Amino acid sequence: MFRNYLKIAWRNLIRDKIFSVINITGLAIGMATCLLISLFVLDELSYDRFNEKADRIVRVVFKGTMNGEKMREATVMPPVAQTLHTDYPEVLEATRLRRWGAVRVTHQKNTFQEERLAYVDSNFFQVFTLPLRQGENAKTVLIKPNTVVITSVVAQKYFGADNPVGKLLTVKDVPTPYTVTGVIDPIPANAHLHFELFASMASLPEAKETSWLQSNFFTYLVLPDGYDYKRLEAKLPQVAEKYMAPQLEKMSGVSLAEFRKKGNNIGLFLQPLTSIHLHSDLKPESELEPGGDIRYVYIFGAIALFMLVLACINFMNLSTASATKRAKEVGIRKVMGSEKSRLVSQFLTESILLTAVSLGLAIGLVWLTLPFLNDLSGKTLTLDFLQTPWLLPGLLGFGLVVGLLAGSYPAFFLSSFKPISVLKGAITTRPGRGGIGLRSGLVVFQFFISFLLLVGTTVVYRQLQYIQHARLGYDKERVLVVQGTGALGKNEDVFRRQLLRDSRVANASVSSHLPTGPTNNGLFSVFPDGQNDRLGRFVLYGVDYDYLPTMGMKLVAGRNFSPTFGTDSSAVLINETAAQTYGWGKNAVGHTLSSPNPQGEVTTLRVIGVVQDFHFRSLHERIAPLAMTLRYNAGSVIVKAKTSDMAGLLASVKNQWAAFKTEEPFRYSFLEESYQASYEAEQKTGQILGLFAGLTIFVACLGLFGLATFTAQQRTKEIGVRKVLGASVGSIVTLLSKDFLKLVLIAIVIASPLAWWAMNRWLQDFAYKINIEWRVFVLSGLLAIGIALLTVSFQSVKAALMNPVKSLRSE
Repeated sequence: MFRNYLKIAWRNLIRDKIFSVINITGLAIGMATCLLISLFVLDELSYDRFNEKADRIVRVVFKGTMNGEKMREATVMPPVAQTLHTDYPEVLEATRLRRWGAVRVTHQKNTFQEERLAYVDSNFFQVFTLPLRQGENAKTVLIKPNTVVITSVVAQKYFGADNPVGKLLTVKDVPTPYTVTGVIDPIPANAHLHFELFASMASLPEAKETSWLQSNFFTYLVLPDGYDYKRLEAKLPQVAEKYMAPQLEKMSGVSLAEFRKKGNNIGLFLQPLTSIHLHSDLKPESELEPGGDIRYVYIFGAIALFMLVLACINFMNLSTASATKRAKEVGIRKVMGSEKSRLVSQFLTESILLTAVSLGLAIGLVWLTLPFLNDLSGKTLTLDFLQTPWLLPGLLGFGLVVGLLAGSYPAFFLSSFKPISVLKGAITTRPGRGGIGLRSGLVVFQFFISFLLLVGTTVVYRQLQYIQHARLGYDKERVLVVQGTGALGKNEDVFRRQLLRDSRVANASVSSHLPTGPTNNGLFSVFPDGQNDRLGRFVLYGVDYDYLPTMGMKLVAGRNFSPTFGTDSSAVLINETAAQTYGWGKNAVGHTLSSPNPQGEVTTLRVIGVVQDFHFRSLHERIAPLAMTLRYNAGSVIVKAKTSDMAGLLASVKNQWAAFKTEEPFRYSFLEESYQASYEAEQKTGQILGLFAGLTIFVACLGLFGLATFTAQQRTKEIGVRKVLGASVGSIVTLLSKDFLKLVLIAIVIASPLAWWAMNRWLQDFAYKINIEWRVFVLSGLLAIGIALLTVSFQSVKAALMNPVKSLRSE
């Protein structure tokens, strides 16, 4: 029986080629999109879950409010780990990680720049599942000072095929070499941290500090199995009162209670390890790596589901629209004694066969497009049946479910025809005049989704355009940043002065502080005019005399640092936001900022100028208070160019660098590129949304094309009669197109409020953003209507141009 079903299904598939091609194409694209997005979503949800203790590990984070500014940082103070482990028995393990900057590492003649060095406690490899490939014991591998565990990639780079354990690595400016005590595999891609060298925390003097007001350490706790971390978090205010409060009072003279009365607060909180990647609400610059966003997972998951539903809707619509072609077949089968259940089985078999062909095509499309998606998302997703045994059964089950979902309604619809009505020719599939039929409702749903994605793509694109052309408060164009210039030592300023001799260079400055890209943004606590009850936190930049003109920053009050004034070592520049924080406005010049240290010593700085606000963080965040002090801050030379010949200038700078014969390689970046890179996630989101919006409209138009084809076929006689009676081609095209365009208009009207709400929610993440104007909806609507009209008009014009003699003869 089943073999007979397959034969009939195959014959119907071959006989009606337009129906088959439209359905196979639509289902293949829908399933391929669903599979691609599913791979992406599953990867996002898998972050850090490779750790055996993933469900028991939490990260300690620091949150608070000071003078209205929210503090949300992933790092905490040096003593936190040991204190929590000692004071709370539910903390089974506590470990720390301190990330480090770029270092030069040497073994014999092999020297490389290493960007991923971290100092970790000796129990780090007991908390995280990073098994040793070489080395004796994970418990003792980092107990001694000046020991290091490296990844197999680093081991190959320095030692080749030799066993690295016991060998030495020399870090520049560190007197004692590090002994390699272990080798691990590279950290999996789906982790929130990726380092390649793990040095022992015992090598780091600052790890022993007892300050509760300086935070540089990522701290992780292991809790008992099944323990709710919220129970421990509820006890952490006691830690602030017991340990932070005394040091806060010593530093500022203000008690924690008084500090809180003024609307300020500080404290420790807990964050599950598996929530870090997608759910973190901390400041991005404080994280180890850029994270994901659970909302995008929901958005793309919804797109995957909608794409699949749209493809299934096409199948349902075309199957029911072509019911008249199968009606007599159903009637004759029923007259001959066929049961309804067998007819249902026959139609479901056809649906599953068509879905199987589509699935094969979809898998091929996934293989072809995976490299493109990986390039777009920065991932390494694979469709590997050998490495993932459950994948093949999962795909087969997926195909079966899609086949049943797409074919269920047409199967029951077609099998419900009454043989007498069918054989009398009384069956029609056109909706009644009393309302829009199910088929019309499905078309509305398709364009509802398409319009949502069109509006979403347009808003994302316009916000990205706004970001690219926003007034930043500094000039990012033609700014070259030469990195690692601290390696020149005393020659760093000599190098800067040499660059100024080039007629293509407008200005140059030495500072490791940049308003975008990799930078060294420090924080310091201050209070104004000796009022220690108004303690605040400012971002601190160390700059030289030429920083402001090099960056194109403007003063709104006062003056810049100048060597003609001998007192500028105790002077400070602040931004407009800092001046407004303390109510000074443009009259800030002459006021003082006092900065206490944990030992209670106070440094007082006099305000000599107010810098116009500039964006030194993402446009997601409002501009925070910032101060600039005159201090030599080695690390980068910032070059402002006059010329557009940046390639020629770059070659000249590289030659001048080489003349110093330093071991440090020449490294550089362009400020504009760094700025664009900081919004890479939004750019990728816009590209992905645009891609899926296009695919959604394509699938919806496939269905619309099929429906228009069947409508034209059903109304062939009517069109012939109208033409004989003198109807023009234009009137017939209008007749056949208007019903479909009404459905598209209904979809636009319904989708517009939801699109406005959804994109306003997305824009709330930006402190500086566009307003969604009515033009966005008009343009998106016109685009949707235009595409639908083109799709329908092709068949409408073809039907209108048909010879009426042939039309009437065909009936």
